[in-house]
Amino acid sequence: MNPSSKIYVAGHNGMVGSAVVRRLHSLGFTNTVTASSSELDLTRQQAVEDFFQAHKPDVVVMAAAKVGGIHANNTYPADFGYQNLAIASNTIHAAYQSGVSRFLFLGSSCIYPKLAPQPLREDALLTSQLEPTNEAYAIAKIAGLKLCEYYRKQYGVTYHSLMPTNLYGPGDNYHPDNSHLLPALIRRFHEAKEADLPEVTMWGTGTPLRELMHADDLADAVVFALQIQDPPSILNAGTGVEHSIKQIAELVAKTVGYTGKIVNDLSKPDGTPRKLMDVSRLRELGWTAQIALEEGIDKTYPLFLEQLKQGSLRAK
Repeated sequence: MNPSSKIYVAGHNGMVGSAVVRRLHSLGFTNTVTASSSELDLTRQQAVEDFFQAHKPDVVVMAAAKVGGIHANNTYPADFGYQNLAIASNTIHAAYQSGVSRFLFLGSSCIYPKLAPQPLREDALLTSQLEPTNEAYAIAKIAGLKLCEYYRKQYGVTYHSLMPTNLYGPGDNYHPDNSHLLPALIRRFHEAKEADLPEVTMWGTGTPLRELMHADDLADAVVFALQIQDPPSILNAGTGVEHSIKQIAELVAKTVGYTGKIVNDLSKPDGTPRKLMDVSRLRELGWTAQIALEEGIDKTYPLFLEQLKQGSLRAK
């Protein structure tokens, strides 16, 4: 990859895709191709093939996906399964047909088995049962990364995958039901503070451990991975640091300025008990995350307030 390479970033309006575009441009990779979901529906095979034939990118970063938290994944498994399977198969095949030699597929830490040994190593994939609450999404992502492996094996193209841990940052989704952990907490504690509520209810016990990474760190990891000449088929990307959900909630409450009580709803599921990525492979290649969780929350909350004030907060 060089500054003149034509790079298609799928999902450029999302949190991850927009971070990748920002990082590429900051490093001088300005020949980027993008298309919003209204311009290109990645679940439509013919539309995707036509797009690739028209633009013929040199490099593809697949950051487009249907994503959501435990509630959304558990409520709409057909949507999460079908849409993510279609996006993966359509883009990977169309990329190969149009001559793309470098394709980076972004997956998720949820591809690993629910009770896999911690921290999660790349070779834990497909060794035991997945977490039931996000099984459909995980299976679709596994299919995508395996398809990249198969195209690489059969056709010699450099199609590889990066598996990020839980993410947050600018452009996150703050929907009250469908968002991920950190944006959900930011919104909940902010609204509780504004309403002067005496307590905030949290799902589950608060004991599960989570690793959270700022989207800007992932974007940096994406550019780093794209410049590895012969990358591993799968690389984990994370911070290597974990916090309990209770600790994360307390950090968010502190940043927001909420001083009420945090109570647990034990009737709600915890999800995976622990999910820490083994990032030793990426570290050995020369990359480490730079944004600590408290610093990242401090950066994210003012952006939430600004978007809320402007009426531009993403909540869908």
